[in-house]
Amino acid sequence: MVPVDQYPSSFMTNFLRQCGGCAVIDGGLATELERHGANLNDPLWSAKCLMSSPHLIRRATLQGFEAKGLSRKEGEALLEKSVKIACEARDIYYDRATKSSWDISGDGTTLKQRPILVAASVGSYGAYLADGSEYSGIYGDNVGLETLKDFHRRRIQVLADSGADLIAFETIPNKLEAKAYAELLEEEGVNVPAWFSFSSKDGTNVVSGDSIEDCALIADSCEQVIGVGINCTPPRYIHGLIQSIRTVTTKPILIYPNSGETYDANRKEWVPSTGVADVDFVSYVGKWREAGASLIGGCCRTTPNTIRAISKTLSRG
Repeated sequence: MVPVDQYPSSFMTNFLRQCGGCAVIDGGLATELERHGANLNDPLWSAKCLMSSPHLIRRATLQGFEAKGLSRKEGEALLEKSVKIACEARDIYYDRATKSSWDISGDGTTLKQRPILVAASVGSYGAYLADGSEYSGIYGDNVGLETLKDFHRRRIQVLADSGADLIAFETIPNKLEAKAYAELLEEEGVNVPAWFSFSSKDGTNVVSGDSIEDCALIADSCEQVIGVGINCTPPRYIHGLIQSIRTVTTKPILIYPNSGETYDANRKEWVPSTGVADVDFVSYVGKWREAGASLIGGCCRTTPNTIRAISKTLSRG
């Protein structure tokens, strides 16, 4: 864990300084799980692997585990297990780096000199519904602020005590859910830093139609939030979204787009996008960095090769 005296305002500043000014976020976990043979056609999605294939081990909810017949206590244990697995992987990485002089970046910096943070992922209410509504942000008139807070509260409590360095609120589809997260962080007195990451399908608004500026303002106003950005969004929209976010916050900006494909909720698969074609993903990285992004990675359908190329591009910058 990062010392408390670095939280919250200087937490990310100190981390980025240790990383040389910018950092790499990991890639699409579910994509890699499927490549290793996991069948994720399940309401739990990649969280299913916490139960069936923990050696492979994202998006886990207590309610989702309970729908599978697990008790609340068993569900909480699996959430904690997800963080433990990530921390163990980090330990293995550090151990191997200590015994060698790996240098995958080409800049002369060995892996053992690079700090690594473990982020506990919190997905949207729509991800739990498993009906594709996380890609629209439309939950219906019966789902209000208190409903969302009640849904997320216990999971946030568990993850805040799990040993993670920060909590990543990901693929946020609307302003209402961002507000719920911000209020919960304050109400529960969460002392673990967090970042808010929204998704967009037009480069101007989040997927619900709320403006990205309005959503970023919520993140900016919450003391516990130490970064704000975009994930699971086509690469061609990222540059403009970075510029929009910069107009309302000075907090570090993070971006981890998807491959540019579109998720078909009915078919439960990714399909090629229509319209403007995305050029090679990594060719955007330099422009995103120049626009103001400090943390860059990949989301759905990106691979370890994508992340390796991002790391090399940033190290040359």
